[in-house]
Amino acid sequence: MNTVFNIIVIVQVLSALTIIGLVLLQHGKGADMGAAFGSGASGSLFGATGSSNFLSKSTGAAAALFFCATLALVYLGNHRSVATGGVMDNLPAATVPAAPAASAPAAAADAAIPGTSTPAVAAPAASGSASAAASVPAPATGSAQSSQIPK
Repeated sequence: MNTVFNIIVIVQVLSALTIIGLVLLQHGKGADMGAAFGSGASGSLFGATGSSNFLSKSTGAAAALFFCATLALVYLGNHRSVATGGVMDNLPAATVPAAPAASAPAAAADAAIPGTSTPAVAAPAASGSASAAASVPAPATGSAQSSQIPK
């Protein structure tokens, strides 16, 4: 499928370059008037009138090829199989090694979150209850709360 897509892109680019070259080779409508007054354009490769027919037909054929290649690219672009899900869905699952039991405290090892190597935060020990109570803010009194309520 990808090879066909690349071939069609190459055909489209070559036909576009062919169109550009053929259009640049053609002479405009005003060039016929100059040939009538002896500018020397009548002695061209295809004769006085033969070049416009040959170049016009060649340009038309290259344009038809360009449009067919464009339609084929649109069709292939809209009917490509796209993998469902995101980029991260196709990655293999990574395994995290467990922490060694000797280095972790027993309380932290019991409170560890399953499937991870980092232990959960353990509660403060009972022996430091004074320091634990000092770190907890005291609840606000009723009068302080009533002043903060918007009216």
